[in-house]
Amino acid sequence: MAKIPKKSPRATAPRERPVPVNPPTAPSKELHVFPNPATGRDYLIQFRIPEFTCLCPLTGQPDFAHFSIDMVADELCVELKSLKMFMWSFRDEGAFHEKVTNDILTKIVETAAPRFARITAAWYVRGGIYTTVVADHRKKGWKPATPIELPATSAQGSPGPGN
Repeated sequence: MAKIPKKSPRATAPRERPVPVNPPTAPSKELHVFPNPATGRDYLIQFRIPEFTCLCPLTGQPDFAHFSIDMVADELCVELKSLKMFMWSFRDEGAFHEKVTNDILTKIVETAAPRFARITAAWYVRGGIYTTVVADHRKKGWKPATPIELPATSAQGSPGPGN
């Protein structure tokens, strides 16, 4: 029977991963913006963040929430990656639900100065109680356009003569 040569420890050690050109991201309190491509129109931008986490300021236990951020941009829009890193920055911070929700709205208003912004934070059950916190901002003098009522359409065809 032939002897199998032993491999040197160096040959079996895992190779070190090279440092990536763009290193992994990290939580950040910065929000970045870019110019609104349609400043002449009110349109809704909705961000849905289903995995928000922070800490209970009293117990240190994790609190989880589903955030919806609705905004009508003015001159600037919020850049998504920075929003993700911003929301992540709360993960190890202790704060009451109401404070976290309002702090996030304040940062969005300070950074992007939207015509309108509303945050709905649906906090997961804690002690048998669900909490929902809604906070909004309306730019002074801004009024939303009157909604347009559209006729209902049939799933069987387009409305018109004979339908």
